[in-house]
Amino acid sequence: MVHAVQSGHPGGSLGCTEFFVAMYFNVLDYQAKPFSKTGENEDVFILSNGHISPVYYSTMARAGIFEVNELNTFRKIDSRLQGHPATEEGLEGVRIASGSLGQGLSVATGVALSKRVKGDDHWVYCLCGDGELQEGQNWEAIMFAGHNRVDNLILTVDFNQQQIDGSTVDIMGFSELGSKFEAFGWKVLSMNGNDLSDVLSTMREAQAAGKQGQPVAIIMRTEMGNGVDFMMGSHEWHGIAPNDEQLESALAQNPETLGDY
Repeated sequence: MVHAVQSGHPGGSLGCTEFFVAMYFNVLDYQAKPFSKTGENEDVFILSNGHISPVYYSTMARAGIFEVNELNTFRKIDSRLQGHPATEEGLEGVRIASGSLGQGLSVATGVALSKRVKGDDHWVYCLCGDGELQEGQNWEAIMFAGHNRVDNLILTVDFNQQQIDGSTVDIMGFSELGSKFEAFGWKVLSMNGNDLSDVLSTMREAQAAGKQGQPVAIIMRTEMGNGVDFMMGSHEWHGIAPNDEQLESALAQNPETLGDY
């Protein structure tokens, strides 16, 4: 998809592939069709780091939310599959425009509170990036959710330690991320986001820990560009497209067998 239009974000998308597969094929309790914009009486997923739209769209299409052949329109004129998810185009599965980083957790917290007020016992899940946590709005939401015990909310942080200009450590590093969430009243878990078994077991653990007076944060360790040797671990693949030769090399690399989940 990214190669076809020579535009997009392959690195973070590949790093989060196992997470999205687990969520849409095992974890989320949702109705694929007809799509409900409000998400009432089903789980809601909010993608905050919207630049990883390639994996987001790919997974939703294969989950039956919209047709797989629409993936061929990615980032093209008049496509519903914009580079960053948008709502104006009416794409099923997308509830907020995202990719203006730092906003998704605030929205997810509001949705979770709405469900609580309405007596809807379903979960609200949010994914954000670690570099995205440099946006101050996140910390307002983290403080608010902890203080108000928004315990039907599960946030996953894609901790790949890379962002567009370099490593997160070099750009605006922080230490003890889990302790920071705990200081704001969150329950904190960690997982290997590139191990499907660990993702599934940790999400079950998060559900067991939730709804007990604390929101849950999962620090998800991933590898930028996971599964493609020349992309892995490099911030340079945050937002560039492979050329013809690189595409051929990437597609020839076979991932490890993940088993039947």
